[in-house]
Amino acid sequence: MVSPARTAVVVEDDDDIRELITHSLTMQGFHVAAASSGLAGLDLVVSNDPDLVTLDLGLPDLDGIEVCRRVRDVSQAYVVMISARTDEIDRLMGLEIGADDYLTKPFSPRELQARVNAMFRRPRTGASVRPDAAPSAAASHSTLLGPGASPSSPVATVQAPPVVRHGRITVDPEGRVVTVDSHEAELTRTEFDLLTTLLSAPRRVWSRAVLLDSLWGPGWSEEHLVEVHVGNLRRKLTKLGPAGMRAPIRTVRGVGYRMEEPDAF
Repeated sequence: MVSPARTAVVVEDDDDIRELITHSLTMQGFHVAAASSGLAGLDLVVSNDPDLVTLDLGLPDLDGIEVCRRVRDVSQAYVVMISARTDEIDRLMGLEIGADDYLTKPFSPRELQARVNAMFRRPRTGASVRPDAAPSAAASHSTLLGPGASPSSPVATVQAPPVVRHGRITVDPEGRVVTVDSHEAELTRTEFDLLTTLLSAPRRVWSRAVLLDSLWGPGWSEEHLVEVHVGNLRRKLTKLGPAGMRAPIRTVRGVGYRMEEPDAF
C-alpha cells in the first residue's frame, strides 16, 4: 500500500475518467489534487510538489506533451501519461520528454494501481523527504539512540552512500545528482535509477529484461521502455561531454547494455 504522505496530481479533462483516477489513487493512500486543463494542472504541480502526476495527452488548452515538458522543468515526480492515442510515436514522444510510463485508454483501475505500485517499488536512495513527513529532531535523535538508550550512549552513525565516479561521470546517490566534468545532468528519476543500476556492476551486461524488472518491477514485458530511456540517458550525458565523445553506455547486441571502461569517456 502506498504511504499516506504521498501526493498525486491528476490532469484529465474527461470528468468521469478524472474521477476514476482520483478515486483509484485515493484508495492507494494518495492525497489527490485534480485539474481539467494543462495550465491548472501545472499550477497544482507547483503548489503541491507531488510524488506522482497522471497526465492526459488530449487536454483542451495545452497538449499533454508540452505539459509534461513543463512539469519536468519544476518537478521530479513520477509522470504517467494516459491517453486514447495508441500510435507508437505518441508513446515514444511522451517517454522522450520525461514520462516514466504510458497507459492507453481504456484501462482498468487495477492496471493503473499496479503500474503505480511498480514505480514506487524502485529504490529511492537519497530521495528527498517531504516536510510534513519529516520526523522531529527529538524523534530522529531517539531513533538513532535506540529504545532505552540515554544521550550519553554511543550514537549510531548513518553512513551516506558513497559518491560513484566513472570516467567523467560523477554520481551522488544521496543528493541524486549526476555531473559530467562538473556540469550537472538534468536526469529524470528513471534515468537516474537506470544509470545507478548500470554503475552498480559496470562490467556486467544488463539484459533489457533484468533492467525492466529492476526499474519497473516484475511482470512487465515492454522492453522498448528500456531502450527509450537508455537513449535519453545516453544523449544527455553525451551532450555534456567533450565534442566527438559518446557516453560510455555500450549496447550489447541481442542482450542489453553495459558500461564501457572509465577512460572511454
